Amino acid sequence: MTKKLTQSAIGVALALTATSVWSAGYQVAEHSATGLGRAFAGEAAVADNASVLSRNPAAMTMFENTSVSGALTLIDPNVDVSHVGPSRYQQAKDVAPYAFVPATYVISPLNDEWSWGLAMFSTYGVATDYPDDFSLGRSAGDTSLISITFNPNIAWKANKHLSIGAGVSAVYGVAELNRHKGLLALALGGEASDKLITMEGDTFGYGWNLGALYEIDEKNRYGIAYRSQVTLDFTGDFTDHTGVAAGLTPGTTIKGDLEVILPATFELSGFNQFNDAWAVHYSLLWTEWSKFKELRATNSQCTSSDGAGVCFLKDEDYNNTLRWSVGVTHTLNDQWLLRAGFAFDEQAGKATLSIPDTDRYWYSAGATYQYSDALTFDAGFTFINSKSGSFVEDGETFDSKGNALIYALQANYQF
Repeated sequence: MTKKLTQSAIGVALALTATSVWSAGYQVAEHSATGLGRAFAGEAAVADNASVLSRNPAAMTMFENTSVSGALTLIDPNVDVSHVGPSRYQQAKDVAPYAFVPATYVISPLNDEWSWGLAMFSTYGVATDYPDDFSLGRSAGDTSLISITFNPNIAWKANKHLSIGAGVSAVYGVAELNRHKGLLALALGGEASDKLITMEGDTFGYGWNLGALYEIDEKNRYGIAYRSQVTLDFTGDFTDHTGVAAGLTPGTTIKGDLEVILPATFELSGFNQFNDAWAVHYSLLWTEWSKFKELRATNSQCTSSDGAGVCFLKDEDYNNTLRWSVGVTHTLNDQWLLRAGFAFDEQAGKATLSIPDTDRYWYSAGATYQYSDALTFDAGFTFINSKSGSFVEDGETFDSKGNALIYALQANYQF
């Protein structure tokens, strides 16, 4: 994928990931309704259904029968951005559209020691959609990406206490980016809503994951999990509608290359069952955001100010982050299990129009209904409150504020 737009490419970062801006940077945490109900606390250790495969493959050894889980999450954000720069005041409401995030998991034991599983979910993604006539259209516009991770895994129970697991991942992404003239229309002519550049493309990236689970006993266990970095090398169509962004003939479409990093993660989790009614769980998730340093699009035909063959170059200011979460589970009776959780999600990078990143606070609740010995249903809900703040992009000042409501439903079946 290529882009030739001076200083507006942060949108490319989102175009190369999935559907939500409600974890740090462009990370997607919404892997299950069960986890959502506890703010994803203890995800690498709880192992209450097959969705644990999104975090820790070693936990597959806890399942005595083939287990299947399917989840659907609705993310309903409310993000407003105001342009308060010297040129004018303008507000863009609901710049992050709602999104559906599906996930499916299968875990099956081979024997008393070995198990296998397959997960399909999303780990990174974001989408923003500004009005076409937004003043800083060259940096705002609309961007979207749909990504799916296919993740087969295997696990081995070394002894009654320790299990280890590993997997490989194939990540498929489809991205689209549109930018508009905005205030540039004063110099270029035409309307503010006229397109400046468009991009679209798709690609595959590959990675791997490892995990371990240590069970002191059936009521106390701890998990660790690592998921590797995935590099998405996009090659796609870029159109320079005005000839300004990349020095091309107006309306020219060329092929371009863009590399985007999906950072590695490392998680520590614990689960402790105090009695028949109450359990507590907790997690610390580290994400290697420092690997995301720039967005660089290239094609030999480009003649931008960033250098020969460079269509676009945007430096990024990201640092490694920690996300911590705590939760409780309460067994109400034979049919109902209740859960709740809280999480603090640390800001990963400097806020921009395309990725209005900030600190986030998660307040979560959920429940499981035991329909039969084989079938259970989960529901989860989270309210996310984001820190309001100001940021500067392309010499203009913006204020942002927002929150989000996340809903999820899930079905689990054991054969």
